[in-house]
Amino acid sequence: MRLQSMGWLCVAGAFALAGCDGPGRVDADKALDPLNVIDESNLSELMLTVADPEEAVAYFRRAATERPERTDLQRGLARSLVRAGRATEAIPVWERLVEGAEATPEDRVSFAGALIRDGEWDRAKTQLDAVPPTHETFERYRLEAMIADMNQQWDRADSFYETAVGLTMRPAGVLNNWGFSKLSRGDHAAAERLFVEALGHDRTLFTAKNNLVLARGAQRNYTLPLIQMTQIERAELLHTLALTAVRQGDVAVGRGLLEEAIDSHPRHFEAAVRSLRALQNNVIN
Repeated sequence: MRLQSMGWLCVAGAFALAGCDGPGRVDADKALDPLNVIDESNLSELMLTVADPEEAVAYFRRAATERPERTDLQRGLARSLVRAGRATEAIPVWERLVEGAEATPEDRVSFAGALIRDGEWDRAKTQLDAVPPTHETFERYRLEAMIADMNQQWDRADSFYETAVGLTMRPAGVLNNWGFSKLSRGDHAAAERLFVEALGHDRTLFTAKNNLVLARGAQRNYTLPLIQMTQIERAELLHTLALTAVRQGDVAVGRGLLEEAIDSHPRHFEAAVRSLRALQNNVIN
């Protein structure tokens, strides 16, 4: 009797396995689809953050071609193209996305970002103007600030920069941009404060260090700020400070800073050597 029961179990198992050739088999095939083996949202995020930019483009282009109805894959392709420095190619992809039924306000913001990278400031402003005012994100206000800067609308730029800073946990980059905006307007003291604040959030941001030196040099303060820097960074910052001094007519100070930059660099500092040679030959512009 026991053997008979086991036989029925085997038969039942055979029927269950045979059933895999029916609808259940189709579901299994879907589950084994290459795009679904790993959680797609996680894979897409990895492709857009840590993967090689060109590999990410290839992945999303292939996936979007195989599944043209998938808006998320088209979005991934557009974002990956921008990340790879190919904003011009991303623009038509974003255009199709924002015209579709599944478009989001964030799509328009991203489209505006791609347009700015491609130098199409007016079109970028048009896209941001179409974003609902309730869509308040860091990226939206960062781009609004850049456009206001471009149009020399300083009050608007300051307002947008301030809002953007309050909407991110990592404001160093936007503080640096805001500081450079102040520097370009000739408000050197305000620029200096913003660069210092940026470095308070990210001590490794060399562009903020270099801009800080420019702001101090513009005020004829030719001493390096008390910030964390490597020996190579110290030499490069001294070089920047030297050129600033020379351009302002403080040639003797500039020459001394160039000599200090050359001595400070742990290796041969060709750029500073050329600058010093040009200064000695009276051909610095």
